[in-house]
Amino acid sequence: MPNQTFHSESFSTLNRIQLPRLARTVTWCICIAIVAVGLFLAFVPWVQTTTGRGQVTALDPDDRMQDINALVSGRIEEWFVRDGSEVSVGDPIVRLVDNDPLLLERLNLERLQVESKLEAASSAVQTAEIDLRRTKNLLDQGLAAERDYERAQIRVEELRSRVAEAAAELNRVDISLSRQSVQMVRAPRDGVIVGINGGDSATYVSTGDILATFVPMDATRAIELYIDGRDIALVQPGAPVRLQFEGWPVIQLSGWPSLAVGTFEGTVAVVDPSANSTGKFRLLIVEDPEAEVPWPDDRFIRFGAKARGWVLLETVRAGYEVWRQLNNFPPDFPTTGQ
Repeated sequence: MPNQTFHSESFSTLNRIQLPRLARTVTWCICIAIVAVGLFLAFVPWVQTTTGRGQVTALDPDDRMQDINALVSGRIEEWFVRDGSEVSVGDPIVRLVDNDPLLLERLNLERLQVESKLEAASSAVQTAEIDLRRTKNLLDQGLAAERDYERAQIRVEELRSRVAEAAAELNRVDISLSRQSVQMVRAPRDGVIVGINGGDSATYVSTGDILATFVPMDATRAIELYIDGRDIALVQPGAPVRLQFEGWPVIQLSGWPSLAVGTFEGTVAVVDPSANSTGKFRLLIVEDPEAEVPWPDDRFIRFGAKARGWVLLETVRAGYEVWRQLNNFPPDFPTTGQ
């Protein structure tokens, strides 16, 4: 086939076809977007986080919600509080009485009898010890038999055992008196009664039964968060945390915590060494004392309110973070403080 030379002038129709301006614009936009995304992924920093959900609690166990129990068995005679009552330390909460109204009087009489028994046994021991010393002297002089001295020793030991028995019996009666006299249940500290579980005067309760639920005042709040076991090795006490409280408006940008709106600063105080029954590990988060914005007042964030937290870990490039998420890899292990 002979060689043929093609010239653009030979295709006049093709030359008259123009690429639409919209297509050129879209092409340029796509190219710019690809370059921008590439630069973004390559150079923009991203803060890795591990997320957990939990609730508001107290760092000190004494500050948490606690039960008020019956100290003795008996019948409820009178309540001094109701749901929502504010109490101060030592304020009466409920009075209990025994089914036997004369129990305390009978215990006091029994104590008097045991005291008399103890005094008599102690006097008998003193007399027996005098007799033992007298018999010893007579034995040394040859005026008494060895058997008489041994009987005197046995007599002293028997009487001493009676003294010990009487002392133990007196101690038992004192314990019974002490328990029965503590029939007025009082508030252990300042707080609020959030629930009364007992009944009226016809209700009988046993020792240890829950009578009411009590929340102390002026407790130091903490956030109880639960995170996945895959990330627990990356969290250390002192790590910064961003918190979102239930019912509080928030705009959270996980990779840029400084741009988040409506979140609050916290610090990891405790990392549990073992998981709970669901396989989650508990963190206790306290308020950062150097935070610019303090936590909301306890009128708005009460004990038991739900919360969500982001523990801030290492800072990496955004492209690496996308690659990590796509491959479901854990965050980077911290290289500082090791």
